[in-house]
Amino acid sequence: MSILRQVRYSAAKSGLRVPIIWMRHRGLNRNDVLVASYPRSGSTWLRFMLFEILTEKDAEFDDVNRHIPDVGGQRDAVALLPNQGRLIRTEEAFRPDYRRAIYIVRDGRDVALSEYAYQKAQGWIDCSFDNYLKMFVNGNASPYGSWEEHARSWIESPLNARGDLMLVSYRELKQKCEPTLTRIAEFLKVRVPAQVIQNAIQNNNLQNMRKKEDRAPQIGYDPRTKSIAEEKRFVRSGAVGGWRERLTPAQAEYLQRNTGRMLIRLGFEEDPSAVPTSAPSAD
Repeated sequence: MSILRQVRYSAAKSGLRVPIIWMRHRGLNRNDVLVASYPRSGSTWLRFMLFEILTEKDAEFDDVNRHIPDVGGQRDAVALLPNQGRLIRTEEAFRPDYRRAIYIVRDGRDVALSEYAYQKAQGWIDCSFDNYLKMFVNGNASPYGSWEEHARSWIESPLNARGDLMLVSYRELKQKCEPTLTRIAEFLKVRVPAQVIQNAIQNNNLQNMRKKEDRAPQIGYDPRTKSIAEEKRFVRSGAVGGWRERLTPAQAEYLQRNTGRMLIRLGFEEDPSAVPTSAPSAD
């Protein structure tokens, strides 16, 4: 995260949020495509791969942040799409300013663990994880509101209703990366050779992403002092389902009780009330 993003993050939790957000969204046009997500959901990784797919150049933090900037930086963004549209990253809930978007969604339980670890390492919060979970559920842990309401704003948006929203599961991106990126390229109306996609995946795996962060340290992380700063990395493990080993039964039950419907809706949990469409045969 850049220093500018840290300032924006802090200001976003103040009374200045409304005018700041309004200003940051000026200058979007109908051909722009938003790369949207709740924090700690994989949008940085996706941007790196998309940058390489669309430019066939090596992705580094400075280049990616310049070509696919956070919303607010669109004036200087490069038009990477065939229709001269730009890719712009946002962590905001859905807004009418957005005309077309890719929304990457990660299991809220993994998000809570990752966001807590990152915020605490940066010194932005000083509370127990149990207390943090209450803020996470109530929408007070982040200037972007709660994970559940954020996801709802996007999947119930007019974009989704008219086919201008592509919903991408972080789990799907991790486990079926190449076909998922192929679908994203089709959504962006870009024809890309399979080898280009494969190269983008290889060049931006976890090991290579960490090397890139070492070359361009994000806020709070200094590769020269790994023993004390490793926890401050922006590029963390990106685990899928890590909550199963790290949450206590009580914490898992709390999140299930408060976010379970959205977890089911997004495919992270099975619906216990679902009735099988057919009974097994008695052969």
